[in-house]
Parts: sequence; structure tokens; C-alpha cells
Amino acid sequence: MISSRRTFLLTSSGAALGTFYAPGLAAADSADSQTTWAASGLATGSPIPLRNKSIPDFLSEKQLAIHHTSHYGGALRGYSTLDDSLQSETAFASNALASMLRSRVSKGNSVILHEIYFARLAVEANKPQGDLAAMIRKRFGSFEKWEADFVAAGKSAAGWALLVHHPVNGKLYNVASDEHAVSVLWMATPLVAMDTYEHAFYLDYENRKAQYVEKFVAHIDWQAVQSGAI
Repeated sequence: MISSRRTFLLTSSGAALGTFYAPGLAAADSADSQTTWAASGLATGSPIPLRNKSIPDFLSEKQLAIHHTSHYGGALRGYSTLDDSLQSETAFASNALASMLRSRVSKGNSVILHEIYFARLAVEANKPQGDLAAMIRKRFGSFEKWEADFVAAGKSAAGWALLVHHPVNGKLYNVASDEHAVSVLWMATPLVAMDTYEHAFYLDYENRKAQYVEKFVAHIDWQAVQSGAI
């Protein structure tokens, strides 16, 4: 059992898959966490800045720029357009209402996962510390076993591979998702998000997805994971 599961939850992340951000969790005890989540594009309407222009030996400047501008930025623009449209009374009489509602969820989740993805990439590798490290060892046996399991999830996922923490049972899970709103583990908080869509790697790796996935785990900023940074 970790020393303070509630403190870990409050500081690790403020996002819940399928329900967008849950700022009440982050803000309950921590003003710093509240400020962090206020930076999300879902709150501001503007993309968060790209933290690393390039990550040597992993992702080029061109790959990161296109991913950030076209795919993350595009998801935010799509979400904002749908959200505005769904405020209109005419939207509720539209035959496209169900499709619009589903698309808003998908694009909103895309925004969140992209923000976690970009903010928690590191030029130089580091490892989890303290409670999080202990949780990984307890759940997976060792950090190396977690890493192997996460790589396998990434290779099998057509959309995202995620390390999530579930507040109901306190367990960590590696989740393979084929779409932003598919394979959702409700209430689970995403800690690490690896984009496995082709748009995340195609300029640098072409069809060599496995190579991209294997390199990703060497560039996770675990300090950012533990601070809940976006």
C-alpha cells in the first residue's frame, strides 16, 4: 500500500478518460494542480506550447511540429467547433446530433491525450521515484516488466497506449486503445500516453511502428508524470 494514495491521485493527473479533465480532483487540496489544468486547451481554447522542438534520436522537429499543429491543434479546433454548435437549440433537432455528441467526446479526449503525450516526453530519460515507482513494482513486478508490457500494448494499439491509475481499486493498468473514445477505463487517470497513430511517427519512421514504440519508453519524463504537468 502506498503512503498516500489520495495525494498521489491529486498530484499525478487531473484527467479522466472519457470524461475530459476532472479539475475537482486536482484542485481539492492543491492550488498548483488547479493552475496546471487551467492551461489545457479545453479550458483556454488555445493549444499548449510544444515543450520540445525536437527530441534527438527519437523525433525530429518536423515530425513534432506537424503532429502538434495539425493533429493536436486540429482536434482542439474540431472540439471547439462542435462544442459551440451543440450549444445551439437547432443542434438538438438535427439528425446529426448523435454523431456530433460522439465526435465531441472523441475530439475532446484527443486533446487531453495529446497534451499528456507532448508534455511528458523527455529529451533525456529518467525513472519514476517514490510512491509511483513502488506502485509499478507492486503491480508489474519491476519497472522493466512494466516497460515490456507497455511496449507490447503500444505495438498492438492502433491509437493509444496508456498507463492509467484507477481510483476505485488503486491499481495501475496498461491500456491499448484503437480510438480516442474506445477501450476507455472509466474514472481511470492517464499518467503516460503514447500516441500510436501513424501521424505520430510516419515522417521519421515510415512503417516502422515497432521502432518508434520501443524508443518511446526511453523518453518518458517521469518527473512530469508525477507532477501532473501539461
